[in-house]
Amino acid sequence: MIAGLALFALAAWRGGRPADPLKGPRLVPWTLVAIFAGAFVLVVGAHFLSFFGIETGQGRPRL
Repeated sequence: MIAGLALFALAAWRGGRPADPLKGPRLVPWTLVAIFAGAFVLVVGAHFLSFFGIETGQGRPRL
């Protein structure tokens, strides 16, 4: 989870920087990387919460 947060922070920082046309095109889509890293952190966070008995679902009763 820490690695996912670090990747999200790095990708958000790199994606937010202005483009430099003299260096050429960006070869890594940092905004897309940040979105996937953020989604990964949310899923892993929900998984960790379920370890402690906290339900993160929609509140449907278990059968």
